[in-house]
Amino acid sequence: MVSPQLTLHYVFDPLCGWCYAAAPLIEAAAALPTVQLVLHPGGMMAGANRQSVSPALRDYVIPHDRRIAELTGQPFGAAYFDGLLCDSSAVFDSTPPTLAILAAEQLAGLGRAMLARLQSAHYAAGERIAEGTVLLQHAAALGLDSVAFSAAMTELAGDVEAHYRATQQLMQQHGLRGFPSLLLEREGRFQVLDIGPFLGQPAAFAQALSALAMLTPAAVAPSAAFCTPETC
Repeated sequence: MVSPQLTLHYVFDPLCGWCYAAAPLIEAAAALPTVQLVLHPGGMMAGANRQSVSPALRDYVIPHDRRIAELTGQPFGAAYFDGLLCDSSAVFDSTPPTLAILAAEQLAGLGRAMLARLQSAHYAAGERIAEGTVLLQHAAALGLDSVAFSAAMTELAGDVEAHYRATQQLMQQHGLRGFPSLLLEREGRFQVLDIGPFLGQPAAFAQALSALAMLTPAAVAPSAAFCTPETC
């Protein structure tokens, strides 16, 4: 078994549309034996920033969603556009799905799998991923025990703000501007990755990461611009 040579820190939010755009890149990176993926939830729509669905929210997100679909081919369902985004009783709250992701990771190392399921549930199926019953259904689909999962979510709820603060500190330390952000770590050296050129090209992204894994540590400059297939 190949030991990971690179740690890929992923700053994300489960309700971030551009994180959904980046999901195929994350899956491609996680499949590489030389890469260890670490999730850093940021609480984009948590606490005072949670929002009920409104015409203003709908008008804000739809142009981004259309652009994401065009760039990446990621699926957006009618149940999302014509259902969830028209339902004023729905609430967008990052904390419950974040807790589900943390609980899945703690119980079985399935945080990434839970994130992928919840992104698809939100954008393709139009599900309310801030609701406990929905989260329990997805936990069961991953083979997680419902009692253990609920207990883990309850336990983690007391620490979620600390997770958010740690992510914010990481972002400030390395000049990360928003969600999604990727930070590559190797032997104490950090490199901010620009994923923009790779959206819709997961194979090219995996190839670029594999190439970085072959470099000597000294060749990976801290906070350097990420090389794209066209230029460095």
